[in-house]
Amino acid sequence: MHTFYGRPNLLLCPVLGPDWHWPAVAAAGCPAPQYDHLSGCARGADATFTVTVVPGDGVGPELMTAVKEVFKAADLPVEFEEFHLSEVQHMDSNEKLQQLLASMKTNRVAMKGKINTPVEFKGELAALLRPWLFANVVHVNSLPGYSTRHNNLVIIREQTEGEYSYLDHEIVPGVIECLKIITREFAFDYATKKVHGSPQGQHHVSLDGLFLRCCAEVAELYPKIKYNNLIIDSCCMQLVQNPYQFDVLVMPNLYGNIIDNLAAGLVDGPGVVPGESYSVEYAVFETESRNPFAQAVGRNIGNPTAMLLSTANMLHHLNLEYHCNMLSYAVRIVIKQMWTRDLGGYSTTRDSASCCGEPPPPTRVLKRSWSPELNGQPNIIWIY
Repeated sequence: MHTFYGRPNLLLCPVLGPDWHWPAVAAAGCPAPQYDHLSGCARGADATFTVTVVPGDGVGPELMTAVKEVFKAADLPVEFEEFHLSEVQHMDSNEKLQQLLASMKTNRVAMKGKINTPVEFKGELAALLRPWLFANVVHVNSLPGYSTRHNNLVIIREQTEGEYSYLDHEIVPGVIECLKIITREFAFDYATKKVHGSPQGQHHVSLDGLFLRCCAEVAELYPKIKYNNLIIDSCCMQLVQNPYQFDVLVMPNLYGNIIDNLAAGLVDGPGVVPGESYSVEYAVFETESRNPFAQAVGRNIGNPTAMLLSTANMLHHLNLEYHCNMLSYAVRIVIKQMWTRDLGGYSTTRDSASCCGEPPPPTRVLKRSWSPELNGQPNIIWIY
């Protein structure tokens, strides 16, 4: 049994910044002035941003080390405040948590590896690391040099509510009530500013009537965006059969967890899929995979591509456009030449990071392609 509670609509206008170009490479030969998205003030190219870093469990610390090596080699204007926390290694002391939260409140931007939550825990640490990060965005792309069936897809999921809010209790012996809290969120605004088109969402009629109703209400405010809805099981089938029809998918928490992993499989795994989470004030950048890949620890075989692409998205979020384009272009050049083991190659984590940190070749522009039947307009689907 599910009980629904609605809350006011939350939009991310303050944190989305200017129109998004992904992937694109700067045509200018030198860095343009940078802008602080929080204050609106211009920053010089030599300005330095401070980012909170949580390496996480499993292979996370190794991937974060690779990122820091690339930043150092490319002389990117970002400094790191690093906090090692883990529910597996019982490193989540209250003092460290408070230090981390204080850093997040100051920096407002973070990079995070995956934190493994033991079965007996309810994810208290992960919950604390997502203060009102209600929207999770995953970019699924077919990368140059490693082409797959899926060309370009954005998945937006609600991630603080629904089944994962742990609001369940036993009414009487043998009867459990699960409270499924749903909030209207920012998918249409994101699509308008960064995807230039239409949202499509996913919802299960018998369970998520409020979600679908809210989506329809918000869709009326964005008449230029094509809106449709699709049931979760049908969506999974169509993603496998004809992934080209989708541009943006929007869904509640549990369904998003399913679709994220399915979509990652379409481009050969989570090692190449970046993710990010937003609130009104904060942004956290990580990989799509919820698996810390503990079996790869110490073996130098983790794929840093997703973490590096997520880091490039972070640079874009900070309005460091030149540096974002430089890093994302370098990653795409490297994956044309070397694959880690998860992609069927023999390159190591260190190999990929070392090549990404080399000086970039002359810049060029890569244009985004859209579903041909939409004449260049993306399609947004609500999933239920």
